[in-house]
Amino acid sequence: MNSAEWHARIECGGRVAGAGFLVTPRKVLTCAHVVDGAAPDALTVTFTELPGAPAVPARVVADGGWGGGATDLGDLAVLELAREAPAAPAALAPEGAAHAHRADRPRKLVVYGFPVGFDEGTLAEYRVTASQLISREWIQLEAWQAGGRPLEPGFSGAAVTLADTGEVVGMVTAASRDRGAHHGRMMPTDVMARYWPALEGLVPTADHRTADRARLRALVERAVRAGLDDDPRRRVRLYEAARGPLDPDAPDEGFDSLWSAALFVLCEIDGDDAAATVARFTGRVEAVLHAPAESAEPPVEAPVPPDWSPILVDLRHSGAGDGHVRVEVSAYSGGRRHPVGSDTVPQAGVRAYVQDRIEAAFRYLTPGCDELLAFALPRDWIDLPVDRWASAPDDDTPLGCVYPLVVTDQTRRRASVRHQLTRAWNRLDSASGARLHRVECGGPEEPRRLRMRLRQDDACLAGFATAPAASRTRPHFDTTLNAPAPIVVWSREGCDSGQDESCVGGDGCPGKSFLDELDSCVSGVPPAELPRRVLALREEADAEDGHWAHDIQLLWDDPRVFTDPHAGAPAHTRSPVT
Repeated sequence: MNSAEWHARIECGGRVAGAGFLVTPRKVLTCAHVVDGAAPDALTVTFTELPGAPAVPARVVADGGWGGGATDLGDLAVLELAREAPAAPAALAPEGAAHAHRADRPRKLVVYGFPVGFDEGTLAEYRVTASQLISREWIQLEAWQAGGRPLEPGFSGAAVTLADTGEVVGMVTAASRDRGAHHGRMMPTDVMARYWPALEGLVPTADHRTADRARLRALVERAVRAGLDDDPRRRVRLYEAARGPLDPDAPDEGFDSLWSAALFVLCEIDGDDAAATVARFTGRVEAVLHAPAESAEPPVEAPVPPDWSPILVDLRHSGAGDGHVRVEVSAYSGGRRHPVGSDTVPQAGVRAYVQDRIEAAFRYLTPGCDELLAFALPRDWIDLPVDRWASAPDDDTPLGCVYPLVVTDQTRRRASVRHQLTRAWNRLDSASGARLHRVECGGPEEPRRLRMRLRQDDACLAGFATAPAASRTRPHFDTTLNAPAPIVVWSREGCDSGQDESCVGGDGCPGKSFLDELDSCVSGVPPAELPRRVLALREEADAEDGHWAHDIQLLWDDPRVFTDPHAGAPAHTRSPVT
């Protein structure tokens, strides 16, 4: 469980009465029976994870109408602090996360309470017995393992959190009345929201990945601690710059804090484009953190992209039969295209021919330049593992482990498509990282919506959980190339279930794992530098069995590096059938 400063100890007249948790800068939730009978001026809240922090006076401002009995409904109290807490609020999990099994095992839950003898707090591990609600109010908890710590006085009002993420799924309301029993009850957050509707706006939708929620919250916390949350207009500007065409406008009253704006993005926006909006808003917050102190706004100076000098290897169907391939190799240097060689080659000799012509192409490049191997392939060959081809007759090191290597789609060599891609890359020059749009195998978005999303100004990289041949996502792959997306990444292994309807894209899906790893590796890499980042990944994968990037394929298509106006046209003028 992650350390969390938002855990609260509730005190009545100086004695420990129970636990609670911070949900907004000035609101703490606990059980009504914890504060029952307390004098108005006797309540205080201490954040024990902040040693030395003084207790904060509090008062009850809302409750669930609890009747006073052990089985009465509505055992919820909302406390308002006399001043803002010195801690960031708790992160709440999407509804139903407590009983979402992983790898056929229940999710471990952790509770932080203050029983007798543990004024500093102690932990207990539990799990959900079943997803069914008891009296439409509670979910039953049982100990994670035999002999674990039982729930007892001092745990009432404690947040029940997911052990792996630290996100809150509910609140402990009762322990078993049988001595020695290791089970109890919690009130899940959706039930708590029935009694305190303001909580609904704090529970994120299920359309956002855990990692995305955690990253946004961490950045907002850093911004708040750095004193960058003092301009209400900036909060609205950040949201308006991030929202998509179908997202709601900012509230008329604006946002009372950066936390409020972040929660609006996480909790009010759902659907296919929700993840993209979160990514854009996160990027804006990160830019504020990295901006010069005097402006506290995102910098406008664009980074200088690498000065790539590409060697283009064009492989085509020859027209001379299935056993032959038309090969053309060109080098680009000094603003010129230099034809190196072209021929119709038997399939068995293609690799040797390419090796020889690549070596010859290096003579046209400026020594020490940023070389780039680009393979232009027909769409039905786009999955060809050219990065695994040997780099030389006497060296079996894969080409993709020696040089930055990308593939491009020949159908995108038309002038109209190159014009669209050039415009997209002009925008991407100012991007600090490659923002990933995920195309999952477990229910990809409708192709027309995907096309609309990939044609937006911030579109950068489309990542696929399946290989292009997967029938289930083939229309999405074609849509992505036709959009045209500047960068597309996938694993040639892909998800084994991508050919049918069996995979739902959850934990254990190799396609999901690939996209998770990819996202973490490229989110901070400028798009122009991705070929070198993928080179490093291929080198790691070549040295490590089972590496997630072993079969990574990078379609990276920046027309500006091919300076010749006819870069996509074949150099040969005679018929390929000779």
